Amino acid sequence: MSPEINSKAILITFMIGAFFAILNETLLNIALTELMTVFNVDAPTVQWLATGFMLVMGVLMPISALLIQWFTTRQMFIGVMSIFLLGTVIAAGAFSFPMLLAGRMIQAVGTGLLIPVIMNALLLIYRPEVRGKIMGTFGLVIMFAPAIGPTLSGVIVDFLGWRWLFITVIPFTVFSILFALKHLQNVGEITRPGVDIISIVLSSCGIGGIVYGFSSAGEESEGFTSLKIIVIISLAVTSLILFVVRQLKLKEPLLDVRVFRYKSYTRGVSIFVIVIMAMFASEIVMPMYLQGPMGYSAKAAGLLLLPGALLNGLMSPTMGSLFDKYGPRKLIIPGTLTLVGVMIFFSTIDPTTPIWLFVFFYMILMLSISAIMMPAQTNGLNELPKHLYPHGTAIANTLQPVAGALGVSIFVSIMTQGQAAYIESHSNEVKDVVMNEAMTYGVHHAYWFALTLAAVAFVISLFIRKAVAPDYDESQDQEKVVHENE
Repeated sequence: MSPEINSKAILITFMIGAFFAILNETLLNIALTELMTVFNVDAPTVQWLATGFMLVMGVLMPISALLIQWFTTRQMFIGVMSIFLLGTVIAAGAFSFPMLLAGRMIQAVGTGLLIPVIMNALLLIYRPEVRGKIMGTFGLVIMFAPAIGPTLSGVIVDFLGWRWLFITVIPFTVFSILFALKHLQNVGEITRPGVDIISIVLSSCGIGGIVYGFSSAGEESEGFTSLKIIVIISLAVTSLILFVVRQLKLKEPLLDVRVFRYKSYTRGVSIFVIVIMAMFASEIVMPMYLQGPMGYSAKAAGLLLLPGALLNGLMSPTMGSLFDKYGPRKLIIPGTLTLVGVMIFFSTIDPTTPIWLFVFFYMILMLSISAIMMPAQTNGLNELPKHLYPHGTAIANTLQPVAGALGVSIFVSIMTQGQAAYIESHSNEVKDVVMNEAMTYGVHHAYWFALTLAAVAFVISLFIRKAVAPDYDESQDQEKVVHENE
Protein backbone atom coordinates (compact mmCIF):
# COMPACT_ATOMS: atom_id res chain seq x y z
CA MET A 1 0.00 0.00 0.00
CA SER A 2 1.23 3.47 -0.84
CA PRO A 3 2.42 5.51 2.16
CA GLU A 4 0.49 8.49 0.76
CA ILE A 5 -2.95 6.97 1.16
CA ASN A 6 -5.51 9.64 2.07
CA SER A 7 -7.52 7.54 4.49
CA LYS A 8 -9.98 10.28 5.43
CA ALA A 9 -10.97 10.97 1.81
CA ILE A 10 -11.41 7.23 1.21
CA LEU A 11 -13.60 6.84 4.31
CA ILE A 12 -15.80 9.81 3.29
CA THR A 13 -16.16 8.36 -0.22
CA PHE A 14 -17.24 5.01 1.21
CA MET A 15 -19.72 6.55 3.68
CA ILE A 16 -21.44 8.67 1.01
CA GLY A 17 -21.87 5.71 -1.34
CA ALA A 18 -22.89 3.26 1.37
CA PHE A 19 -25.44 5.59 2.96
CA PHE A 20 -27.65 5.85 -0.12
CA ALA A 21 -27.17 2.24 -1.19
CA ILE A 22 -28.14 0.92 2.25
CA LEU A 23 -30.90 3.52 2.71
CA ASN A 24 -32.48 2.02 -0.38
CA GLU A 25 -32.93 -1.34 1.42
CA THR A 26 -35.77 -0.05 3.62
CA LEU A 27 -36.85 3.03 1.61
CA LEU A 28 -39.48 1.08 -0.34
CA ASN A 29 -41.12 -0.81 2.54
CA ILE A 30 -43.87 1.70 3.38
CA ALA A 31 -44.67 2.22 -0.33
CA LEU A 32 -45.45 -1.47 -0.95
CA THR A 33 -49.18 -1.04 -0.27
CA GLU A 34 -49.45 1.83 -2.76
CA LEU A 35 -47.46 -0.12 -5.36
CA MET A 36 -49.95 -3.00 -5.10
CA THR A 37 -52.66 -0.57 -6.23
CA VAL A 38 -50.54 1.21 -8.86
CA PHE A 39 -49.43 -1.99 -10.62
CA ASN A 40 -52.44 -4.14 -9.67
CA VAL A 41 -50.43 -6.92 -7.99
CA ASP A 42 -51.10 -8.91 -4.80
CA ALA A 43 -49.14 -8.86 -1.54
CA PRO A 44 -46.92 -11.94 -2.19
CA THR A 45 -45.96 -10.48 -5.60
CA VAL A 46 -45.12 -6.98 -4.37
CA GLN A 47 -43.15 -8.49 -1.48
CA TRP A 48 -40.57 -9.62 -4.04
CA LEU A 49 -39.35 -6.01 -4.16
CA ALA A 50 -38.02 -6.66 -0.65
CA THR A 51 -37.40 -10.43 -0.71
CA GLY A 52 -35.79 -10.37 -4.16
CA PHE A 53 -33.47 -7.56 -3.10
CA MET A 54 -32.25 -9.60 -0.13
CA LEU A 55 -31.99 -12.72 -2.30
CA VAL A 56 -29.73 -11.05 -4.89
CA MET A 57 -27.54 -9.57 -2.14
CA GLY A 58 -27.13 -12.97 -0.50
CA VAL A 59 -26.18 -14.69 -3.78
CA LEU A 60 -23.60 -12.06 -4.77
CA MET A 61 -21.77 -11.58 -1.49
CA PRO A 62 -19.78 -14.87 -1.65
CA ILE A 63 -18.56 -13.87 -5.14
CA SER A 64 -17.33 -10.53 -3.75
CA ALA A 65 -14.20 -12.22 -2.32
CA LEU A 66 -13.20 -13.24 -5.86
CA LEU A 67 -14.01 -9.85 -7.42
CA ILE A 68 -12.05 -7.96 -4.76
CA GLN A 69 -8.95 -9.94 -5.77
CA TRP A 70 -9.55 -9.37 -9.50
CA PHE A 71 -10.27 -5.63 -9.61
CA THR A 72 -8.85 -2.50 -7.95
CA THR A 73 -10.65 -0.60 -5.19
CA ARG A 74 -11.55 2.21 -7.60
CA GLN A 75 -12.83 -0.19 -10.26
CA MET A 76 -14.97 -2.08 -7.75
CA PHE A 77 -16.46 0.95 -5.97
CA ILE A 78 -17.16 3.01 -9.09
CA GLY A 79 -18.40 -0.09 -10.91
CA VAL A 80 -20.89 -1.18 -8.23
CA MET A 81 -22.14 2.38 -7.68
CA SER A 82 -22.68 2.71 -11.45
CA ILE A 83 -24.69 -0.54 -11.42
CA PHE A 84 -26.71 0.80 -8.48
CA LEU A 85 -27.32 4.06 -10.40
CA LEU A 86 -28.53 2.12 -13.46
CA GLY A 87 -31.01 0.16 -11.34
CA THR A 88 -32.25 3.34 -9.66
CA VAL A 89 -32.88 5.07 -13.02
CA ILE A 90 -34.77 2.01 -14.35
CA ALA A 91 -36.91 1.80 -11.19
CA ALA A 92 -37.65 5.55 -11.24
CA GLY A 93 -38.98 5.32 -14.80
CA ALA A 94 -40.77 1.97 -14.41
CA PHE A 95 -44.10 1.74 -16.26
CA SER A 96 -44.79 -1.89 -15.22
CA PHE A 97 -44.16 -4.08 -12.20
CA PRO A 98 -41.61 -6.35 -14.00
CA MET A 99 -39.62 -3.22 -14.96
CA LEU A 100 -39.70 -1.94 -11.36
CA LEU A 101 -38.63 -5.37 -10.08
CA ALA A 102 -35.78 -5.49 -12.65
CA GLY A 103 -34.54 -2.07 -11.52
CA ARG A 104 -34.73 -3.19 -7.91
CA MET A 105 -32.72 -6.34 -8.60
CA ILE A 106 -30.02 -4.33 -10.43
CA GLN A 107 -29.86 -2.02 -7.41
CA ALA A 108 -29.34 -5.10 -5.23
CA VAL A 109 -26.32 -6.13 -7.33
CA GLY A 110 -24.64 -2.82 -6.49
CA THR A 111 -25.59 -2.89 -2.81
CA GLY A 112 -24.63 -6.56 -2.34
CA LEU A 113 -21.10 -6.06 -3.67
CA LEU A 114 -20.51 -2.65 -2.06
CA ILE A 115 -20.28 -3.55 1.64
CA PRO A 116 -17.65 -6.33 1.31
CA VAL A 117 -15.53 -4.03 -0.91
CA ILE A 118 -15.65 -1.26 1.70
CA MET A 119 -14.97 -3.47 4.71
CA ASN A 120 -12.03 -5.19 3.02
CA ALA A 121 -10.49 -1.80 2.13
CA LEU A 122 -10.96 -0.46 5.67
CA LEU A 123 -9.19 -3.51 7.12
CA LEU A 124 -6.23 -2.85 4.83
CA ILE A 125 -6.05 0.89 5.51
CA TYR A 126 -6.43 1.02 9.29
CA ARG A 127 -4.37 -0.64 12.02
CA PRO A 128 -6.12 -3.04 14.44
CA GLU A 129 -5.73 -0.47 17.28
CA VAL A 130 -8.12 1.99 15.59
CA ARG A 131 -10.36 -0.34 13.61
CA GLY A 132 -13.10 -0.31 16.24
CA LYS A 133 -13.59 3.44 15.88
CA ILE A 134 -13.48 3.27 12.07
CA MET A 135 -15.83 0.29 11.85
CA GLY A 136 -18.09 2.04 14.35
CA THR A 137 -18.11 5.18 12.22
CA PHE A 138 -19.00 3.11 9.18
CA GLY A 139 -21.54 1.26 11.34
CA LEU A 140 -23.25 4.62 11.90
CA VAL A 141 -24.10 4.61 8.19
CA ILE A 142 -25.12 0.93 8.15
CA MET A 143 -27.52 1.43 11.08
CA PHE A 144 -28.66 5.04 10.54
CA ALA A 145 -29.61 4.68 6.86
CA PRO A 146 -32.13 1.81 7.25
CA ALA A 147 -33.43 3.39 10.48
CA ILE A 148 -34.62 6.57 8.77
CA GLY A 149 -35.67 4.72 5.59
CA PRO A 150 -39.31 3.97 6.56
CA THR A 151 -39.91 7.45 8.05
CA LEU A 152 -38.33 9.24 5.08
CA SER A 153 -40.24 6.96 2.72
CA GLY A 154 -43.57 7.87 4.31
CA VAL A 155 -42.92 11.61 3.89
CA ILE A 156 -41.73 11.28 0.26
CA VAL A 157 -44.64 9.03 -0.77
CA ASP A 158 -47.24 11.30 0.87
CA PHE A 159 -45.95 14.54 -0.66
CA LEU A 160 -44.22 13.56 -3.92
CA GLY A 161 -45.25 10.03 -4.91
CA TRP A 162 -43.45 6.66 -5.02
CA ARG A 163 -41.20 7.48 -8.02
CA TRP A 164 -39.43 10.12 -5.96
CA LEU A 165 -38.12 7.37 -3.67
CA PHE A 166 -35.76 6.62 -6.57
CA ILE A 167 -35.47 10.05 -8.18
CA THR A 168 -34.16 11.66 -4.97
CA VAL A 169 -31.39 9.03 -4.72
CA ILE A 170 -30.07 9.62 -8.28
CA PRO A 171 -28.19 12.95 -7.75
CA PHE A 172 -26.55 11.69 -4.56
CA THR A 173 -25.40 8.50 -6.31
CA VAL A 174 -23.95 10.56 -9.20
CA PHE A 175 -22.16 12.77 -6.66
CA SER A 176 -20.75 9.67 -4.93
CA ILE A 177 -19.32 8.37 -8.24
CA LEU A 178 -17.80 11.77 -9.14
CA PHE A 179 -16.33 12.14 -5.63
CA ALA A 180 -14.79 8.66 -5.93
CA LEU A 181 -13.31 9.49 -9.35
CA LYS A 182 -11.48 12.42 -7.77
CA HIS A 183 -10.55 11.14 -4.31
CA LEU A 184 -10.67 7.34 -4.11
CA GLN A 185 -7.31 5.54 -4.16
CA ASN A 186 -6.51 1.88 -4.60
CA VAL A 187 -5.56 -0.25 -1.60
CA GLY A 188 -4.45 -3.87 -1.48
CA GLU A 189 -3.02 -6.04 -4.22
CA ILE A 190 -4.59 -7.64 -7.29
CA THR A 191 -3.87 -11.39 -7.29
CA ARG A 192 -6.44 -12.61 -9.87
CA PRO A 193 -7.08 -16.13 -8.48
CA GLY A 194 -8.65 -18.82 -10.64
CA VAL A 195 -12.42 -18.73 -11.24
CA ASP A 196 -14.22 -21.94 -10.31
CA ILE A 197 -17.64 -21.94 -12.00
CA ILE A 198 -18.87 -24.97 -10.04
CA SER A 199 -18.21 -23.13 -6.76
CA ILE A 200 -20.14 -20.09 -8.00
CA VAL A 201 -23.11 -22.29 -8.99
CA LEU A 202 -23.10 -24.18 -5.67
CA SER A 203 -22.84 -21.01 -3.57
CA SER A 204 -25.57 -19.29 -5.58
CA CYS A 205 -27.94 -22.27 -5.26
CA GLY A 206 -27.12 -22.70 -1.56
CA ILE A 207 -27.35 -19.10 -0.35
CA GLY A 208 -30.17 -18.22 -2.75
CA GLY A 209 -32.14 -21.31 -1.77
CA ILE A 210 -31.74 -20.66 1.96
CA VAL A 211 -32.84 -17.01 1.69
CA TYR A 212 -35.71 -17.84 -0.69
CA GLY A 213 -36.85 -20.89 1.29
CA PHE A 214 -36.99 -19.19 4.67
CA SER A 215 -38.44 -15.96 3.22
CA SER A 216 -41.19 -17.92 1.43
CA ALA A 217 -42.11 -20.10 4.42
CA GLY A 218 -44.45 -17.42 5.79
CA GLU A 219 -46.38 -17.30 2.49
CA GLU A 220 -47.22 -21.02 2.65
CA SER A 221 -50.22 -22.11 4.69
CA GLU A 222 -48.26 -25.11 6.01
CA GLY A 223 -45.23 -22.95 6.87
CA PHE A 224 -42.01 -24.96 7.26
CA THR A 225 -43.92 -28.24 6.86
CA SER A 226 -44.81 -27.32 3.24
CA LEU A 227 -43.32 -29.87 0.81
CA LYS A 228 -42.17 -27.04 -1.46
CA ILE A 229 -40.26 -25.31 1.38
CA ILE A 230 -38.75 -28.59 2.63
CA VAL A 231 -37.46 -29.44 -0.88
CA ILE A 232 -36.04 -25.93 -1.48
CA ILE A 233 -34.24 -25.76 1.88
CA SER A 234 -32.99 -29.37 1.59
CA LEU A 235 -31.51 -28.71 -1.87
CA ALA A 236 -29.98 -25.45 -0.62
CA VAL A 237 -28.35 -27.13 2.39
CA THR A 238 -27.02 -29.91 0.15
CA SER A 239 -25.54 -27.29 -2.21
CA LEU A 240 -23.86 -25.53 0.71
CA ILE A 241 -22.37 -28.78 2.02
CA LEU A 242 -20.99 -29.60 -1.44
CA PHE A 243 -19.71 -26.00 -1.70
CA VAL A 244 -17.82 -26.24 1.61
CA VAL A 245 -16.30 -29.64 0.69
CA ARG A 246 -15.16 -28.25 -2.67
CA GLN A 247 -13.62 -25.13 -1.09
CA LEU A 248 -11.51 -27.28 1.24
CA LYS A 249 -10.13 -29.18 -1.76
CA LEU A 250 -9.41 -26.21 -4.07
CA LYS A 251 -5.99 -24.55 -4.08
CA GLU A 252 -7.65 -21.17 -4.74
CA PRO A 253 -11.16 -21.40 -3.20
CA LEU A 254 -13.92 -18.99 -4.13
CA LEU A 255 -14.65 -18.52 -0.42
CA ASP A 256 -12.02 -19.81 1.98
CA VAL A 257 -14.02 -21.44 4.78
CA ARG A 258 -10.77 -22.04 6.67
CA VAL A 259 -11.42 -18.68 8.33
CA PHE A 260 -13.51 -20.66 10.81
CA ARG A 261 -10.32 -22.25 12.11
CA TYR A 262 -9.71 -18.93 13.86
CA LYS A 263 -11.61 -19.11 17.16
CA SER A 264 -12.18 -15.37 17.63
CA TYR A 265 -13.59 -15.09 14.11
CA THR A 266 -15.94 -18.05 14.64
CA ARG A 267 -17.16 -16.74 18.01
CA GLY A 268 -17.56 -13.21 16.70
CA VAL A 269 -19.50 -14.30 13.63
CA SER A 270 -21.71 -16.61 15.75
CA ILE A 271 -22.69 -13.73 18.03
CA PHE A 272 -23.12 -11.46 15.00
CA VAL A 273 -25.58 -13.93 13.41
CA ILE A 274 -27.62 -14.28 16.62
CA VAL A 275 -27.89 -10.50 17.03
CA ILE A 276 -28.89 -10.03 13.37
CA MET A 277 -31.64 -12.64 13.80
CA ALA A 278 -32.96 -10.89 16.91
CA MET A 279 -32.77 -7.41 15.33
CA PHE A 280 -34.40 -8.27 11.99
CA ALA A 281 -37.13 -10.27 13.69
CA SER A 282 -37.88 -7.50 16.21
CA GLU A 283 -38.14 -4.96 13.39
CA ILE A 284 -40.90 -7.15 11.87
CA VAL A 285 -42.69 -8.47 14.98
CA MET A 286 -42.77 -5.20 16.97
CA PRO A 287 -44.53 -3.10 14.29
CA MET A 288 -47.05 -5.94 13.82
CA TYR A 289 -47.80 -5.96 17.56
CA LEU A 290 -48.02 -2.16 17.79
CA GLN A 291 -50.49 -2.09 14.86
CA GLY A 292 -52.42 -5.11 16.17
CA PRO A 293 -53.30 -5.41 19.86
CA MET A 294 -51.92 -1.96 20.76
CA GLY A 295 -53.92 -0.25 18.00
CA TYR A 296 -51.38 2.17 16.49
CA SER A 297 -51.25 3.18 12.81
CA ALA A 298 -48.35 2.10 10.57
CA LYS A 299 -46.73 5.56 10.63
CA ALA A 300 -47.17 5.88 14.40
CA ALA A 301 -45.58 2.45 14.90
CA GLY A 302 -42.63 3.50 12.72
CA LEU A 303 -42.15 6.70 14.71
CA LEU A 304 -42.33 4.84 18.05
CA LEU A 305 -39.52 2.51 16.95
CA LEU A 306 -37.44 5.31 15.38
CA PRO A 307 -35.71 6.51 18.63
CA GLY A 308 -34.30 3.03 19.22
CA ALA A 309 -33.10 2.67 15.65
CA LEU A 310 -31.47 6.13 15.69
CA LEU A 311 -29.81 5.43 19.05
CA ASN A 312 -28.36 2.23 17.60
CA GLY A 313 -26.76 4.13 14.72
CA LEU A 314 -25.59 7.14 16.73
CA MET A 315 -23.92 4.97 19.40
CA SER A 316 -22.00 2.88 16.86
CA PRO A 317 -18.93 5.21 16.66
CA THR A 318 -18.86 5.48 20.47
CA MET A 319 -18.97 1.71 20.87
CA GLY A 320 -16.17 1.44 18.31
CA SER A 321 -13.97 3.83 20.30
CA LEU A 322 -14.71 1.93 23.52
CA PHE A 323 -13.78 -1.30 21.73
CA ASP A 324 -10.38 0.17 20.77
CA LYS A 325 -9.79 1.34 24.35
CA TYR A 326 -11.12 -1.54 26.44
CA GLY A 327 -11.28 -4.52 24.08
CA PRO A 328 -14.28 -6.69 23.17
CA ARG A 329 -15.15 -8.34 26.51
CA LYS A 330 -16.20 -5.17 28.37
CA LEU A 331 -18.71 -4.39 25.61
CA ILE A 332 -19.94 -7.75 24.37
CA ILE A 333 -20.49 -9.47 27.75
CA PRO A 334 -22.63 -6.64 29.25
CA GLY A 335 -24.31 -6.21 25.85
CA THR A 336 -25.42 -9.85 25.59
CA LEU A 337 -26.50 -9.88 29.26
CA THR A 338 -28.64 -6.79 28.61
CA LEU A 339 -30.04 -8.51 25.52
CA VAL A 340 -31.17 -11.41 27.72
CA GLY A 341 -32.96 -8.97 30.06
CA VAL A 342 -34.71 -7.18 27.18
CA MET A 343 -35.94 -10.47 25.72
CA ILE A 344 -37.39 -11.39 29.13
CA PHE A 345 -39.33 -8.08 29.09
CA PHE A 346 -40.67 -8.54 25.54
CA SER A 347 -41.76 -12.08 26.41
CA THR A 348 -44.17 -10.59 28.99
CA ILE A 349 -45.70 -7.62 27.10
CA ASP A 350 -49.46 -7.18 26.65
CA PRO A 351 -51.76 -4.41 25.33
CA THR A 352 -51.78 -2.76 28.79
CA THR A 353 -47.98 -2.24 28.74
CA PRO A 354 -47.32 1.54 28.91
CA ILE A 355 -46.08 2.74 25.52
CA TRP A 356 -43.21 4.69 27.11
CA LEU A 357 -41.95 1.45 28.69
CA PHE A 358 -42.23 -0.28 25.33
CA VAL A 359 -40.21 2.46 23.58
CA PHE A 360 -37.65 2.53 26.43
CA PHE A 361 -36.95 -1.21 26.24
CA TYR A 362 -36.77 -1.09 22.45
CA MET A 363 -34.11 1.63 22.83
CA ILE A 364 -32.24 -0.59 25.31
CA LEU A 365 -32.49 -3.46 22.82
CA MET A 366 -30.94 -1.38 20.03
CA LEU A 367 -28.29 0.03 22.40
CA SER A 368 -27.23 -3.49 23.41
CA ILE A 369 -27.07 -4.49 19.73
CA SER A 370 -24.72 -1.56 19.00
CA ALA A 371 -22.48 -2.74 21.87
CA ILE A 372 -22.36 -6.28 20.46
CA MET A 373 -22.59 -6.39 16.69
CA MET A 374 -19.77 -4.24 15.32
CA PRO A 375 -17.28 -5.06 18.16
CA ALA A 376 -17.91 -8.82 17.70
CA GLN A 377 -17.45 -8.63 13.93
CA THR A 378 -14.37 -6.34 14.11
CA ASN A 379 -12.67 -8.46 16.77
CA GLY A 380 -13.25 -11.58 14.68
CA LEU A 381 -11.81 -9.98 11.52
CA ASN A 382 -8.81 -8.70 13.50
CA GLU A 383 -7.65 -12.29 14.02
CA LEU A 384 -7.44 -13.08 10.31
CA PRO A 385 -4.22 -12.77 8.28
CA LYS A 386 -4.39 -10.19 5.47
CA HIS A 387 -4.82 -12.72 2.65
CA LEU A 388 -8.05 -13.89 4.29
CA TYR A 389 -9.62 -10.41 4.66
CA PRO A 390 -11.70 -10.72 1.44
CA HIS A 391 -12.97 -14.14 2.53
CA GLY A 392 -13.70 -13.12 6.13
CA THR A 393 -15.64 -10.01 5.12
CA ALA A 394 -17.50 -11.87 2.36
CA ILE A 395 -18.62 -14.65 4.72
CA ALA A 396 -19.70 -12.21 7.46
CA ASN A 397 -21.67 -10.11 4.99
CA THR A 398 -23.19 -13.19 3.31
CA LEU A 399 -24.47 -14.38 6.67
CA GLN A 400 -26.29 -11.07 7.28
CA PRO A 401 -29.18 -11.55 4.79
CA VAL A 402 -29.23 -15.29 5.57
CA ALA A 403 -29.53 -14.61 9.32
CA GLY A 404 -32.12 -11.91 8.65
CA ALA A 405 -34.30 -14.20 6.54
CA LEU A 406 -33.85 -16.99 9.08
CA GLY A 407 -34.74 -14.78 12.04
CA VAL A 408 -37.82 -13.23 10.45
CA SER A 409 -39.22 -16.52 9.17
CA ILE A 410 -38.64 -18.44 12.42
CA PHE A 411 -40.01 -15.64 14.63
CA VAL A 412 -43.09 -15.09 12.45
CA SER A 413 -43.66 -18.85 12.18
CA ILE A 414 -43.47 -19.34 15.97
CA MET A 415 -45.75 -16.32 16.51
CA THR A 416 -48.28 -17.56 13.94
CA GLN A 417 -48.36 -21.09 15.35
CA GLY A 418 -48.83 -19.70 18.86
CA GLN A 419 -51.71 -17.54 17.62
CA ALA A 420 -53.38 -20.46 15.88
CA ALA A 421 -53.10 -22.70 18.96
CA TYR A 422 -54.58 -20.01 21.21
CA ILE A 423 -57.48 -19.26 18.83
CA GLU A 424 -58.30 -22.95 18.55
CA SER A 425 -58.47 -23.36 22.34
CA HIS A 426 -60.63 -20.20 22.77
CA SER A 427 -62.95 -20.56 19.76
CA ASN A 428 -66.10 -19.90 21.81
CA GLU A 429 -65.05 -16.47 23.11
CA VAL A 430 -65.44 -12.95 21.61
CA LYS A 431 -63.53 -12.89 18.33
CA ASP A 432 -61.78 -9.47 18.57
CA VAL A 433 -60.65 -10.07 22.15
CA VAL A 434 -59.37 -13.55 21.30
CA MET A 435 -57.43 -12.27 18.26
CA ASN A 436 -55.54 -9.70 20.37
CA GLU A 437 -54.88 -12.21 23.13
CA ALA A 438 -53.75 -14.76 20.54
CA MET A 439 -51.22 -12.39 19.02
CA THR A 440 -49.88 -11.56 22.49
CA TYR A 441 -49.57 -15.29 23.17
CA GLY A 442 -47.76 -15.80 19.86
CA VAL A 443 -45.35 -12.87 20.46
CA HIS A 444 -44.50 -14.31 23.90
CA HIS A 445 -43.57 -17.63 22.28
CA ALA A 446 -41.43 -15.87 19.66
CA TYR A 447 -39.51 -13.98 22.33
CA TRP A 448 -38.97 -17.11 24.39
CA PHE A 449 -37.08 -18.38 21.37
CA ALA A 450 -35.24 -15.04 21.17
CA LEU A 451 -34.38 -15.36 24.87
CA THR A 452 -32.78 -18.74 24.16
CA LEU A 453 -30.69 -17.20 21.35
CA ALA A 454 -29.62 -14.31 23.60
CA ALA A 455 -28.58 -16.75 26.33
CA VAL A 456 -26.44 -18.68 23.79
CA ALA A 457 -24.83 -15.38 22.70
CA PHE A 458 -24.06 -14.56 26.34
CA VAL A 459 -22.38 -17.93 26.90
CA ILE A 460 -20.26 -17.48 23.74
CA SER A 461 -19.31 -13.95 24.84
CA LEU A 462 -17.69 -15.35 28.00
CA PHE A 463 -15.05 -16.97 25.76
CA ILE A 464 -14.32 -13.84 23.69
CA ARG A 465 -10.73 -12.60 23.83
CA LYS A 466 -9.00 -9.66 22.16
CA ALA A 467 -7.85 -10.98 18.79
CA VAL A 468 -4.47 -10.44 17.13
CA ALA A 469 -3.70 -11.60 13.58
CA PRO A 470 -0.89 -14.19 13.24
CA ASP A 471 0.85 -12.02 10.61
CA TYR A 472 0.45 -8.73 12.52
CA ASP A 473 3.74 -6.84 12.58
CA GLU A 474 3.56 -3.95 15.07
CA SER A 475 6.92 -2.47 14.12
CA GLN A 476 5.94 -2.39 10.45
CA ASP A 477 2.66 -0.70 11.32
CA GLN A 478 4.45 1.96 13.32
CA GLU A 479 6.62 2.80 10.31
CA LYS A 480 3.59 3.11 8.00
CA VAL A 481 2.66 6.72 7.39
CA VAL A 482 -0.99 7.46 6.80
CA HIS A 483 -1.61 10.88 5.33
CA GLU A 484 -4.87 12.46 6.47
CA ASN A 485 -6.42 15.83 5.69
CA GLU A 486 -7.17 17.62 8.92
